[in-house]
Amino acid sequence: MTAPALVMVARGSSDPMVAQVTHQLVSGLAKMRPEMAVHGAFLQSSPPSAGQVIDQLAAANVNEVVLVPLELSHAVECDPAMAELLHKARTNYPDLRFTLSRPVGPEISLLTILDQRLRTSLSQARCLELDGLVLSASCTGDVRGSALLARRARQWSTHHRLPCLTAVADDSGPSVAQAIMGLRAQGRRHIAVGSFFLSADEAYHAQSDLAYRYGAVSVSDPIGACREVLDLVLARYAFAAMDLLDFGQEELDSPARHLSVVSA
Repeated sequence: MTAPALVMVARGSSDPMVAQVTHQLVSGLAKMRPEMAVHGAFLQSSPPSAGQVIDQLAAANVNEVVLVPLELSHAVECDPAMAELLHKARTNYPDLRFTLSRPVGPEISLLTILDQRLRTSLSQARCLELDGLVLSASCTGDVRGSALLARRARQWSTHHRLPCLTAVADDSGPSVAQAIMGLRAQGRRHIAVGSFFLSADEAYHAQSDLAYRYGAVSVSDPIGACREVLDLVLARYAFAAMDLLDFGQEELDSPARHLSVVSA
């Protein structure tokens, strides 16, 4: 039985370095799971578009496709553009089976990478003193994602025994400037910003520039194509692929089937 094709879908950017992160993830997953068909696609700007990749899979007679959104701020609900993409794919190819996974989301394992990126940034800036942190993301995400981002900030704060405020780049919450000013109001003067972004897109650069203008001593690089992201993508894929399994009613109703599952 052939595994469903995995298509990682990112927002895309006019900056080719942003798309490179998705291509690195594709390469990394292909090495980890050479038996799987792994693809990267974009909703805007960067080629190939999600529609183009789906067209290619249909032409290659692929039967099942799992779409995995590369979003770090959303935990359950995807960008509306993803729902539109799924609807269009099912309309254009009714004989193919598509499913949409949960986004990658603000998982706790990514705090380890955030720490590594910030330590590198602090070392390059030769910062020896730190008394405040800002967790910067692209947006607040969905309700669950927003709650998890706040929790990650608290966990990061507890780990380093430093106050930590969250900031977002899309005006759906406090900006990085507001977060820095909030920490300064508490008497904090040496403030670093951890970037909870997958890649250095336009929103990341805007937040980074704003942070330095408001006196941040260091701003970390984005999360990037690390092993932790690969593991999360595989986990989302595996869970979503279960929706594509077709158990016949006779199998579901069979006592022997139930006994074999229990004994396993």
